Amino acid sequence: MKELLRTTDPTIIAFASALLQGEGIDCFEMDVNMSVLEGGIGIFPRRLMVRDDMIERAERVMRDNEIPLGRP
Repeated sequence: MKELLRTTDPTIIAFASALLQGEGIDCFEMDVNMSVLEGGIGIFPRRLMVRDDMIERAERVMRDNEIPLGRP
């Protein structure tokens, strides 16, 4: 799996996941349970992962919908 998106904004993750699923691209959200460690203040970013063979297609969906690919 490859990282598509990294953000502290849960609404961007939800929107991106919905767009990808609508296009038939499987995705998986990582670091969801980090809020237990941080106390729910949202300082640790969440990551959205996609399969290696779908990364280019997923990046195109993000660009077409003006979602910045917040990766290091």
